[in-house]
Amino acid sequence: MFAQPIRVGFAVLCQIERDLAIAIQSRGRKGGKVRMLSQFLVGAGLSAINIAIHALVMTMVVRVARAVGTNQRSHTSLFLIAVMIPTVAVLMAAHVLEVVVWSFGYLMFDVAPAGADRLYFAFVNYTTLGYGDIVPVERWRLLGPLTAMNGVLLFGWSTAVIFEVLRRTLARTLDVREGRAPY
Repeated sequence: MFAQPIRVGFAVLCQIERDLAIAIQSRGRKGGKVRMLSQFLVGAGLSAINIAIHALVMTMVVRVARAVGTNQRSHTSLFLIAVMIPTVAVLMAAHVLEVVVWSFGYLMFDVAPAGADRLYFAFVNYTTLGYGDIVPVERWRLLGPLTAMNGVLLFGWSTAVIFEVLRRTLARTLDVREGRAPY
């Protein structure tokens, strides 16, 4: 489900980067603005791939959350736990997949120094941990902050969905217990 759009996204990003590299070479020393544009385009492309992944996962989580809670539940707390654990686990798996996308991007565009652990580097940037033990190569230094921006946005989106799933599940469970039709 995710493999084909990710492959196409990476192919487009690689072609953009090659075209911009040619433009940089043809401009000589005046290629600074083109180089920065290249970083923003690659970062925007990787972010768009991750936003698409996150949107698919969010849609799935919300649909499942809507489907549960329509039957009588005698143990509200256990039911909430049974809904929230898979919800958070699926969202965490989505974030790991998104970190892997950044890691592949770092590999494809040689963002990290030789010998660096790209997955670790992507995790540190995506989570805004910022240890600083690995620093991007000079020509890709904007990808670290773009990765962090993407991670913050997607973590915020996940937090909103977790809260909404909890709220809806609790409301449905209480409605069913009190004999009202769930919304």
